[in-house]
Amino acid sequence: MIKKIFCLIFISILAQSTFAQRFGKLLKETPGVVSYTFRDAFAKDVPGTLDMIKAMGITNIEFSSLFKLEAAQLRTLLDERGMRCTSFGVSYGDMAKSESVIKTAKILGAEFVRIASIPHKNVMDSNNIKKTVADFNEFGQQLNENGLEFCYHNHGPELVQGGDFFNGTLFDYLVQKTNPKYVSFEMDILWVIVPGYDPVEYLKKYPKRFKLMHLKDRTKSSVENVALGQGQIDMKSLLKAAKNAAVKYYYIEDESNLVNQQVPKSLAYLKSL
Repeated sequence: MIKKIFCLIFISILAQSTFAQRFGKLLKETPGVVSYTFRDAFAKDVPGTLDMIKAMGITNIEFSSLFKLEAAQLRTLLDERGMRCTSFGVSYGDMAKSESVIKTAKILGAEFVRIASIPHKNVMDSNNIKKTVADFNEFGQQLNENGLEFCYHNHGPELVQGGDFFNGTLFDYLVQKTNPKYVSFEMDILWVIVPGYDPVEYLKKYPKRFKLMHLKDRTKSSVENVALGQGQIDMKSLLKAAKNAAVKYYYIEDESNLVNQQVPKSLAYLKSL
């Protein structure tokens, strides 16, 4: 009987501890942030900016720049603060330097390597997207063989109809024709909405392909980012859909000049959901 009581107490404490560690009902962990959000601050003072971000409660950062530091120097600064880089952003052209990308990502401790644009003239077309499929499969395989995962981050140009070439958007073509073993996706929710599509529907359509997500928003009447919950996106429905998909890491991205005020508001809003 005594053993049973102790077991029940232990389970209760464990359950309370696990619940206490949750960020919110819809997000298990505190979301991370994209380094571009604090690009101006990072350009002036990397250690101080990391301290400021951690003071907000954020310890996970997706870096797309080393801000003039060596990867090992940035990793040391992160380790000293109990912070981490889970995703490392590079350019399309960097795929030709895969050894360097892999080395840097591993030094940073990143799990993912992300590309956020596809070279094209004016409007993206079938030639662009067919080449991209081949390039992404090859680069993704190289990363996979080195313990990393490749993600493509949508930015709008690929969310155009394929016309006679393909029955769907060029983004659909990219998802369907790339090898899921080697290519995953980072959904920028705003850049699904702006071209006129629904991020929830895309999460339902390809639940296993989206591994990362950028959380940002703006009102319909402005191009400036606003704090989450103050824009046009139904974040609650979105996060419920993401919870049922394969999204592992969420990053707040805010390109406004009010990030010091808006990021804490975004965190508070996400926690309230």
